Amino acid sequence: MKCSLSGFAMVTRIMVLLVLGLLTASPVLAKQVSVTNARLWNAPDNSRLVFDLSAGVEHRILTLTQPDRLVLDIVNAKKDASFASLDFSASPVKKVRSAPRNGSDLRIVLDLKQKVRPKSFVLKPNDQYGNRLVLDLHYGKAPQRESKPAKQLTTVGKKRDIVVMIDPGHGGEDPGALGPNRVKEKNVVLAIAKELKAKIGAKQGYKAYLTRSGDYYVGLRKRSSLARKKNADLLVSVHADAFTKPQANGASVFALSNRGATSEAARWLARKENAADLIGGGGVSIDDKDDMLAGVLLDLSSTASLKASLSVGDKVLGSLGSVARLHKRHVQQAGFVVLKSPDIPSILVETGFISNPAESRRLNTRKYQRKIADSIFSGITGYFASNPPPGSFIALKQDSVGSFSYVVRKGDTLSRIASKNEVSLKALRSANRLDNDRLYVGQRLTVPKS
Repeated sequence: MKCSLSGFAMVTRIMVLLVLGLLTASPVLAKQVSVTNARLWNAPDNSRLVFDLSAGVEHRILTLTQPDRLVLDIVNAKKDASFASLDFSASPVKKVRSAPRNGSDLRIVLDLKQKVRPKSFVLKPNDQYGNRLVLDLHYGKAPQRESKPAKQLTTVGKKRDIVVMIDPGHGGEDPGALGPNRVKEKNVVLAIAKELKAKIGAKQGYKAYLTRSGDYYVGLRKRSSLARKKNADLLVSVHADAFTKPQANGASVFALSNRGATSEAARWLARKENAADLIGGGGVSIDDKDDMLAGVLLDLSSTASLKASLSVGDKVLGSLGSVARLHKRHVQQAGFVVLKSPDIPSILVETGFISNPAESRRLNTRKYQRKIADSIFSGITGYFASNPPPGSFIALKQDSVGSFSYVVRKGDTLSRIASKNEVSLKALRSANRLDNDRLYVGQRLTVPKS
């Protein structure tokens, strides 16, 4: 009995000591998170500072004045990287200082050249990076809630230009898809977009803009917002995505769907592209209310905008088919957030699968990038030749001519051409003096004004 009680007492004493040890354990003993690297991305109206971390962290930010400073406190962290290589010349930051705080935390102080509107958030690991802490520094005029702008467009006399907003996907901290040999989607699509902008800008009656002109990230909703600010007649988002299987190949064109996607690949790509906006610090959903029209649920299925998106998409897809293999031979629909402008026809062009080794090699060459840009340009101008916006130079030019030319493509029928261009089959036959409805690829037809 004595032995039993002695053993019980010993066990009890050990348990008490363990509990006391747990209760009195200092949090300092927890392994500190390391800040292992830092990157800086500069956009026209903001700078993004990204800190690579060895694990997730808690943090807080504080702004100070006289002089202007931004303080970033990271809980239970240490600095294992140098910030000396960061070039702050094009940013609102003068310099960065850091020091331990409270024995275990890390304080980073940004001395500022001007006042900023800061935003901070953490990102979990993805295919490209590990844990990160992102610090966005917005400067300049704070954005105002948008109302639908009055049309104030570039004109030639009384004739306005057709405005096309070109959106190179991804950018900055978000490289997009990665192909073999580390080919980055963000670089490929920016090169194609710049080629396309040059071609559109060189054509009389057209004006083109880019949502981003360099290597920085623009939020998905801001891309469509920029199109609205420029009173764009069309938004074209350019991508070169990846799929789960490297065998996937071919170009595609998408319009918006707020219901079901037209294929499993379309659903997968939309989910992947929409998730990219998490890099901006907040999730997005196709079911959300639109920022530009508060309280109005997005529903483009019965509007002229979606009809125009599908029509211009069909033209671009047909033109792409002359230089690239097509993944699908019809315009697909999926819930891409970047296409959510309710009053601007919008399409997303997947120029190919960068995950496919052969397509990745082609997409990374200047020659093929120009071919893709040429084909998109041809589809856009072909669409607006048939559907010029009222008051545009192209519309007034056509009014004086009364008709335009159409080149027959593979799969065209006379009735389909008549339906697309909203003219009667009889008028189309008469304008071309056709005895029958047989066509051949490359045949040039005169399409009379409806």
